[in-house]
Amino acid sequence: MPSPTRSNHRRIVGLVLSGLMGALLVVSKQAMSGLPNIEPVTLLIILFALELPRETPAAITVFILLQGVLYGFGLWWAMYLYIWYLLALLAWLFRRMDHALFWAVFSGLYGLCFGGLCAAVYLFAKTPAFALSWWLSGLSYDALHGVGNFAIMLVLYRPLRKALKAAKRQIGIEY
Repeated sequence: MPSPTRSNHRRIVGLVLSGLMGALLVVSKQAMSGLPNIEPVTLLIILFALELPRETPAAITVFILLQGVLYGFGLWWAMYLYIWYLLALLAWLFRRMDHALFWAVFSGLYGLCFGGLCAAVYLFAKTPAFALSWWLSGLSYDALHGVGNFAIMLVLYRPLRKALKAAKRQIGIEY
């Protein structure tokens, strides 16, 4: 049997990484599901977008599909179809930033805005008044989400980014 070419090997590694990254997103979210709106998904998606940008969209797709399988494909799921990809895109646009405080503030603000971004679905599925009331009723959770994102990012950004860089070197991924 012929050995795979370098590009085939890279594609296989990318596919496996995407699946593992998506599974890590699901498992990490489930592990912290007892805490209201405190989750490591934002942290991980930002780090993935910074260090493994080619694999990130597929990892997010795996995450979103598994969330639908676990919780059902309701209207809430439609929010996930844009909210996490938007986060990855924004992180990638700011990829030159390498300051833990910047990323802590960024992820905190994203958590704070999360409900407002999710409410966009209700502009189309319901009414603007419903979307506004839905967003306003969840502001306390968004505040908690923002604080949680800020703290998690501030503490874990540097060690996890360092670990991802080391893992990339170990398996030979270069961009």
